[in-house]
Amino acid sequence: MAIPYRGRTSQSTYFVTGNCYEKKSLFQTEMSAELFIDVLFGYRDQGKYLVQEFVLMPDHFHALLTPTGPTLERALGLIKGGFSFRAGKELKWWFEIWQPSFADRRVRDSAEYFRFKNYIYQNPVKRFLTKTPEEYRYSSASGRFRLDPVPQWLKPQIF
Repeated sequence: MAIPYRGRTSQSTYFVTGNCYEKKSLFQTEMSAELFIDVLFGYRDQGKYLVQEFVLMPDHFHALLTPTGPTLERALGLIKGGFSFRAGKELKWWFEIWQPSFADRRVRDSAEYFRFKNYIYQNPVKRFLTKTPEEYRYSSASGRFRLDPVPQWLKPQIF
């Protein structure tokens, strides 16, 4: 199946979802969750993409990302492939980790951006992992992480 043409993805922000293979709950331990976050922010710190928001759930992740390189596919390949490589090396995981591909939605305006942000924040609450978004350690809602600013074109317009 051909990859859909997205144009220059570095000029857009995307809501992305990556699922664990067969929806297995692989991110239930602090070690695996912290490793994923280290990979996510490691590539961000290398300038491969911007991270505006994210949540790591036991069996999937969501993020609001802005690719800085040529393609969104490359950014997700770094995250998923980078984690798989390090999980094999550091956690001795020699099994399939990710479902092939990922889901994405280009964020079109500030209202949509804030709907996706709210979805990310509320995901652990809806799954009964925590009572409030801020309590969940593996989310941008926790305040533990240095995030990239919301792109100017997605900030609410004040007239």
